[in-house]
This record gives sequence, C-alpha cells and structure tokens, in this order.
Amino acid sequence: MVMEARIGELTRKTRETTIHVTINLDGAGNHQVKTGNGFLDHMVRQLASHGLFDIELTAEGDIEVGSHHLVEDVAITLGLAFRKVLGEEPRGIRRMGDCFAPLDETLAHVAVDISGRPYVVVDTALDPDTNVETLKGSQVKHFFESFALQARINLHAKVQVGEDSHHKAEALCKALARALREALEPDPRAQGQVPSTNVPVDVR
Repeated sequence: MVMEARIGELTRKTRETTIHVTINLDGAGNHQVKTGNGFLDHMVRQLASHGLFDIELTAEGDIEVGSHHLVEDVAITLGLAFRKVLGEEPRGIRRMGDCFAPLDETLAHVAVDISGRPYVVVDTALDPDTNVETLKGSQVKHFFESFALQARINLHAKVQVGEDSHHKAEALCKALARALREALEPDPRAQGQVPSTNVPVDVR
C-alpha cells in the first residue's frame, strides 16, 4: 500500500508568540525542537521519538511574563500542522489507536480517534499549581487539550498510577505518541477509504 507523503509546514504568529513547525507523519522520529522552555522541548521530543514523526519546531514567545502563551501556542500549532497534513477526510488509516505506557512507577493510558470531532478528557494526576520541571501541572494538561482540539481528534488520556510528576507527564507524552502512531498507520484493508459510516454522500 502506497500513500502520498504526509509532510507539512506551518507558521503561526500572534502578538505573543511566533511558532514554525515542519512535520513528517511517516518519519523516523528525527527532531529539532527549540522553544525556550526545557520541559516543553522534552514533551515535543517524546512525541516525535515514540510516534516516529519527524518534527522541526522553533518558537519565540513572551516568556518574560511566564510560559502559558508559549505552551498553548506550541500545542495549537502542532495540532494545526497535524490537521493540515491529514486533511479534512483522512483516508486509508486505522483511525483509532491506544497505548499503555509504563515509566518506572507510573502507568499512563491514551486513546485517540482521528475522527474530525474534537473532544478531550485528560487526567494527568498532577497538581495544577506544582511545577513539573519548567512547567506547571496545569500547563501540561493544557498542552494535551490544545493539541487535540486543533488537530480535531478525540483524546482520552489518564495517568493510571504514579508518584513522580516528571514520570507522569512523560508517560502521557509517550502514550499519546504511540496511540497516534497506531491510529495514523495505513490500513491495507481500507485503501482510499474514509474510515467512517458518517461520510456525506449528498448535501444540498
């Protein structure tokens, strides 16, 4: 089964941030990420490495007022880039995927549906006001929410058990990456098909 190259590029500028991303959904996990926030870089790298997506991402933001705008806009831009590459009606993919990702004492689970109908349920088990390295727990959750909404995917993410905050956030990123990788894989039994029964055949 041969699919067209799923490669895209996107630049998003606001008064607060400038984000540029190139992505190859059929890559080898290569990545160059520079956001100005160490743990945010780490999260995006996990997404690339374990999803086998090639991602180049640079970001400049008003970090002097905090990292909220930076985290939100990086996630939004990544989500938009995914959606741009996939198009309005992704064809020939498995569509749904899930992954349990263990990391020492932590176990995280993520399930995704590349449905075009965004819905997000995220339980990071992180204290919203406690730092996870260079991010607050609330910002980690917001990253997942913003990405899923802009990518227009259904995302359910939950830390099943865990103690270390770094492990919780990282395990969630790994689980998301693997779930996306599974959902986006070409399905040899559905070549050229939109994997849905809810496909318009006549709109007047």
